[in-house]
Amino acid sequence: MATEKVDTLVIGAGQAGLAMSEHLGRRGVSHLVVERKRIAERWRSERWDSLVANGPAWHDRFPGMTFPDVDPDDFAPRQKIVTYFEAYARRIEAPVRCGVEVLSLRRNEGGSGFAVETSSGVIEATNVVAATGPFQKPVVPPIIPPDAGVLQIHSSAYRNPDLLPAGGVLVVGAGSSGVQIADELRRAGRPVWLSVGPHDRPPRRYRGRDFVWWLGVLGMWDMAVSSPSMEHVTIAVSGARGGHTVDFRRLAQDGMTLVGRTDSFRDGVLHLAPDLKANIDRGDADYLAMLDAADAYVAQQGLDLPEEPAARAIGPDPACVTDPVLSLDLHGAGIASVIWATGYALDFGWIKIDIFDAKGSPRHRKGVSEEPGLYFLGLAWLTRRASPFIWGVWHDADYLAGHIAARR
Repeated sequence: MATEKVDTLVIGAGQAGLAMSEHLGRRGVSHLVVERKRIAERWRSERWDSLVANGPAWHDRFPGMTFPDVDPDDFAPRQKIVTYFEAYARRIEAPVRCGVEVLSLRRNEGGSGFAVETSSGVIEATNVVAATGPFQKPVVPPIIPPDAGVLQIHSSAYRNPDLLPAGGVLVVGAGSSGVQIADELRRAGRPVWLSVGPHDRPPRRYRGRDFVWWLGVLGMWDMAVSSPSMEHVTIAVSGARGGHTVDFRRLAQDGMTLVGRTDSFRDGVLHLAPDLKANIDRGDADYLAMLDAADAYVAQQGLDLPEEPAARAIGPDPACVTDPVLSLDLHGAGIASVIWATGYALDFGWIKIDIFDAKGSPRHRKGVSEEPGLYFLGLAWLTRRASPFIWGVWHDADYLAGHIAARR
């Protein structure tokens, strides 16, 4: 099989790969986008059925195209997000080749650039952009053994309540995915336990503006990483059912049992950390700090936005917080399923070049790696807080495309 040669190879045709293709095309840089399955594959096959975007449609999009059939203030459902990216690829005439899996990437020993082995043959490229995003390898902590007698799946494999065994469900992780899945299960009539760790809990809307608007005007989207701990902050926010502020106390009042971090498992019993109240209090502090920052901005700018004193009301702690459950007999409680909403790890094992730190993260500066011609796009905190989000990745792609064009 003959070796194919391209100027720039973009790996991945999700939001990062399409944004990269647009900016390369604008600069006249010849390129090819390869995708292991289909455009926006993770939105198609690794998300639950009822998922909607966590930001309103006016925000969670590329600058050059709106959602044609979604109100700007609504939250686009999963399938319409897929349709949006398919339409965007056609609009920019992105040179996407689907069904091509990248197996390895090495320096091209016979010349400059890289040799990329794929399921369809070898591609030689002067530049390569790894646009595979931050959601690569689902993380399932090895706490509950496989023979514990309960179904265990990662949130990426959850689809809807009907596909789970009858019985109760423990959801581990109280970020956006965990909270929304737990709430859907509770509304479907399932007994639900939610393991809540440290998290940020922003208001969905405040003083008539969505929280993504506040992140913009307060400069929070442009925040750069100031400490390693910032890379792992869990955010509890939801666009489900028209969008609402996540309130763990309300979830408990509605019948959900909150527990602390999942710690260990022995003899059929799950042991839980005594940190539930501390985690909820920390989330409250983050919530109130956001309101304080918003109020200060309104006063400073002299904006005519309605005051909202009721937003500061924090309800009483429910019984599961004041008298926390510290151990849980899964079978005794009737728990048949455990859903691990515990995030993802990077998996760049296919890149056979020494440019990674001890945690497997690429060494780079704003997506420009230490290896000339190799770039990364779509990763969390690549340049700032907005980097892994739809509009944020679009701007990062612009920067990288400029770097590639200048390199030529």
